Amino acid sequence: MTSLPQARRFDWSNLGLRIASGVVLVPTALYATLGQHQHWVPALAGRQEALPYLLLISVGVALLAIEWGGMSAPGAPVRVSAAVTAAILAAVFLGYERHFVLAWLALAVGALAAALVARGVAERPADAAYGVFYIGPAALSLVWLRGTNQGVWWTLMLFAATWAADIGAFAVGSALKGPKLWPRFSPNKTWSGFVGGLAAAMGTGALMASLPYFQLNLWAAAFIGLAVGLATMAGDLWESALKRRFGVKDSGDLIPGHGGLLDRVDGLMFAVVVMAAARLANEIGWGH
Repeated sequence: MTSLPQARRFDWSNLGLRIASGVVLVPTALYATLGQHQHWVPALAGRQEALPYLLLISVGVALLAIEWGGMSAPGAPVRVSAAVTAAILAAVFLGYERHFVLAWLALAVGALAAALVARGVAERPADAAYGVFYIGPAALSLVWLRGTNQGVWWTLMLFAATWAADIGAFAVGSALKGPKLWPRFSPNKTWSGFVGGLAAAMGTGALMASLPYFQLNLWAAAFIGLAVGLATMAGDLWESALKRRFGVKDSGDLIPGHGGLLDRVDGLMFAVVVMAAARLANEIGWGH
């Protein structure tokens, strides 16, 4: 019986760049999420929306669409990126105004329009439509999640659990190494890192529920953390498969030490959809 292949040794040479990038990205995300709250702890119970949050999502959508256009349609990246950006931002702005049924309809129509725009200039016009469906639900879920009751808390738990999953997987996988998780698409991911990431995300969810002002059952929060951790890993692996399909190493070079923005938020894009589903379940009575 052949043993599973062992993961490659991690390249520590860009660790400083990774840390520096995180020092910039994390406070930016937290500031935008907290918005204009002056006394942040009591205010986290509110459902006010902040323009910095919408601006951060809008800029993120545009950057992700640019990377998607570059990967999926290298012959006409600007045209495809513009179509994907317009389709998603139309839905995001409708969602910001709390018209979510129209927002999801706009996303579907925008995906069709993006495919039509890509006809004749992209090898596979359907990739433009897929870009809308890949990026759009995450952007809409971010808007919806923060606008719910205690939405700032839920958004902070999303970020915390996602980051914990990434850090836990990296730390445990680097220390223990062992068999690869999915060697065909991601040669550095290991089963030990997978388990470490899930444990970190689960513990972070439970920790968030133990804080004051956050009205969530401890066990429900731990389960949500586990689900978010699984989604984070799935999103990371899925993006690795997409990059292999398009024949690129990174989605871009925007973030030093990480590659493109998509390389940094691939797990978050899956995780926020799972967190939004958990929040919806909580709103109808589960997890109290």
